[in-house]
Amino acid sequence: MKVTQFLKDHYKHFNAAALIDAAEGYKTHLNNGGKMMITLAGAMSTAELGIILAEMIREDKVQAITCTGANLEEDIFNLVAHDFYERIPHYRDLTPQDEQALLDRHLNRVTDTCIPEEEAMRRLEHTVLKYWQKADQAGEAYFPHQFFYQILLSGDLEQYYQIDPKNSWMLEAAKKNLPIFVPGWEDSTLGNIYTGHVISGDVKNVHTVKTGIQYMMELAEWYTQTATDESTIGFFQIGGGIAGDFPICVVPMLHQDLQRTGVPLWGYFAQISDSTTSYGSYSGAVPNEKITWGKLGIDTPKYVIESDATIVAPLIFAIVLDI
Repeated sequence: MKVTQFLKDHYKHFNAAALIDAAEGYKTHLNNGGKMMITLAGAMSTAELGIILAEMIREDKVQAITCTGANLEEDIFNLVAHDFYERIPHYRDLTPQDEQALLDRHLNRVTDTCIPEEEAMRRLEHTVLKYWQKADQAGEAYFPHQFFYQILLSGDLEQYYQIDPKNSWMLEAAKKNLPIFVPGWEDSTLGNIYTGHVISGDVKNVHTVKTGIQYMMELAEWYTQTATDESTIGFFQIGGGIAGDFPICVVPMLHQDLQRTGVPLWGYFAQISDSTTSYGSYSGAVPNEKITWGKLGIDTPKYVIESDATIVAPLIFAIVLDI
């Protein structure tokens, strides 16, 4: 039995039904000529969402991605260092001494998965530094994802690949030159490393890597050019935080700050979140709250699945892909 058929046979009520509704709404939005942005918070790349997200990109089921700097780089960490990762299924039982032992082995834990510093982070640093310095010396500037696109398309990392490349969503995005927006990139491992290289003088111009303000400007241009009344852009939000709040704000910015009142609202909205609704948190806000901010409209299809995104997102994508 196909995954899609199983889900439709068994997922009838509550969060299970919301999952089906959001997936069917996603398909309807695309079938009506709409585009879709996916936003990635948390550690979805380390959770290996790339296995199915890469397929979504290949099948043109996503037209843009907004993600944290962590999700951007962690997909590539996994691509080049997968065999050196260590899974810690009993992570709830770890003592502070156990955690220190992991640090001493240069293993950085993300819930049940440890990312190896030398094979993942430093391996990528050694490569990306050359690209930063080359751009810096030429007086050029690029966005964080553009540096990664350059590296992935150059083949410089191919000798280190430890997973099937078709399971890297960043590699698939690079092949399509998919629009990516990365707010707060400085809050990432490579962002910290870049800061260190600027402080030490290895990179002379801090603006060699473009900033979040420039990302918002790029997003505003992309949204204005892409969204029409006949082809609106949907918003599929995994988690919350800056990965979700940053891009959705482009619409009220265009309307209220630039007075471009003819730009359509987001045409679909779905969120997977385990955040409690709502004690003032963005992640826990119900979609209707976004109406008051000029992000969504009264008639915008809206869905919330209150569950674990590592479980829910692949299932929704399976329905969209008709697996």
